[in-house]
Amino acid sequence: MSSEADQFLKGNFLMAIPGLPDPNFAQTVICMCEHNELGALGFIINKVHPLLTAPELFDDLKIEYDEQVAGIEIHFGGPVQPSGVFVLHSPPFHWHGCLQVTQNLGLSNTRDIIEAIANGKGPENFIIILGCAGWGPLQLDHEISDNAWLTSPIVEDIIFNTPTDLRWEEAMMLMGSEQA
Repeated sequence: MSSEADQFLKGNFLMAIPGLPDPNFAQTVICMCEHNELGALGFIINKVHPLLTAPELFDDLKIEYDEQVAGIEIHFGGPVQPSGVFVLHSPPFHWHGCLQVTQNLGLSNTRDIIEAIANGKGPENFIIILGCAGWGPLQLDHEISDNAWLTSPIVEDIIFNTPTDLRWEEAMMLMGSEQA
């Protein structure tokens, strides 16, 4: 039987263990979008960006937007590439450079999807994220071996339909349901 550290984690949640001391990752849920021998890439899905609103983001990108999208939360995805704009979304996956993470979840970071969202024509479900979490080769594997993270398959309902401040708690409850 192989350990979790031996498995690639694309399509999984990483949940910070209770009491994780790193302030960037304490009580976070990370949606893992890539994990291979070159490293890993994920996005914190349960932290709202403390300084940026959707209108400010669209203005910064010089994208006109409908007022109906002004209340969209912008999430803090991690300390890497803090100005990078990413979108985790449901189908369709026809956006330029879209990486399909699971059967029902894609990752895009091109202007076409951001413009579509700004005009109310994006995917039905999405979250806009600034920054990401990244690990070098084997770095995440070592952190998992050191018991810094718990893992569970991604549940899109937690990403798109659970209030942001409850996502860590909901994801942690997945651990109990797997063992039942």
